[in-house]
Amino acid sequence: MSWNNQGGGPWGGGGGSGGGGSPWSRPPRGFGGGGGGGPQPPDIDDIIRRGQARMRSLIPGGFRGRRLVVIALLALIAIWLANGFYRVQPNQEGVPLVLGRFTGTTTQPGLHWNWPSPIGNIYRPDVTAENRIEIGLRTSGEATRRATSVRDVPEESQMITGDENIVDIDFVVFWKISDAPNYLFNIRNPDETIKMAAESVMRDIVGQTPIQEALTSHREDIESRTHEALQTLMTEYRAGIEVRQVQLLEVLPPKNVIDAFDEVSRARQDMDRLKNEAEAYRNDIVPRARGEAQQLLQSAEGYRQSVVTRAEGDANRFDAVYQAYAVSKDVTIKRIYLETLEEVLQGVNKVIIDSAAGGTGPGVVPYLPLPEIQRRTAEQDGSTTR
Repeated sequence: MSWNNQGGGPWGGGGGSGGGGSPWSRPPRGFGGGGGGGPQPPDIDDIIRRGQARMRSLIPGGFRGRRLVVIALLALIAIWLANGFYRVQPNQEGVPLVLGRFTGTTTQPGLHWNWPSPIGNIYRPDVTAENRIEIGLRTSGEATRRATSVRDVPEESQMITGDENIVDIDFVVFWKISDAPNYLFNIRNPDETIKMAAESVMRDIVGQTPIQEALTSHREDIESRTHEALQTLMTEYRAGIEVRQVQLLEVLPPKNVIDAFDEVSRARQDMDRLKNEAEAYRNDIVPRARGEAQQLLQSAEGYRQSVVTRAEGDANRFDAVYQAYAVSKDVTIKRIYLETLEEVLQGVNKVIIDSAAGGTGPGVVPYLPLPEIQRRTAEQDGSTTR
């Protein structure tokens, strides 16, 4: 029975339209009194009564009702626990959390279970994808060199070289996740972290390299040194990132001075060409001069040996003649005389006339022109041969 239906309710006072009644049924001040008109406050007793009736309709009474409630609660718990099953794809690695803390072990591809939300949570980063970060440029469309358009970012690409020149370097960094928990929990923004670290390392290395080496012969050295230094930095950060490659796309002087650099480059090419020509001439003339000098030395050595040998032979021959002269003076003198005449008269045309065959008359000299006959005979033989 409602308190409004009793005489005065628990606080006393009569019911009806006259006396006290329930304090909730009494109109507040300013709204008029008695049974007059005006707004009435809500009946709290009626609201409570309706709520109790609705609860009785939802939960049947007795032991059977309590059992149904327990079964419903268990079903809800089972459904909640079933939500803890999750699948890790082949390109992913599972990182489970319980109450916001990493459990200490990652999960491999397959079906696994962890406490569902709000107690547990699961991260599944892609650990096989090779990510790309561009520094000094931005490409739109396909992320390759043949992208539809390329936008230069000079505040990232312009760097000071070791000889205090300015060079414009565009490069990309390829990286992948090597340690998923460190990648998720030790760095806040991986892309921005890698970009800033790579730019810092590149500036440091370019700052130690002269501009001509950076533009020509030391590009591979710059790439390898940047790769090594960036990987060392990521390891110190415990970022869980493996730097796969650092690739230089363009190494150019700034656009507003590129014509002057081209002139310098052409002058250097001319200088290198002239140096190569001079080197080739030196490589040709020096060995030749050394060969000629060696030949002269060998000829001089041969002449020296020949003169010394001839002198020794003459000395030995003279000594032999002297020994023969000491033994037999007359024979040696006559022999020397005859040998001397033989050497003197060997190349002379001469006619020898026996005095016994001389002419009988005075002034008549018997003479046979044998040399003239021999000369004419030789000329005739030569013409016949031709």
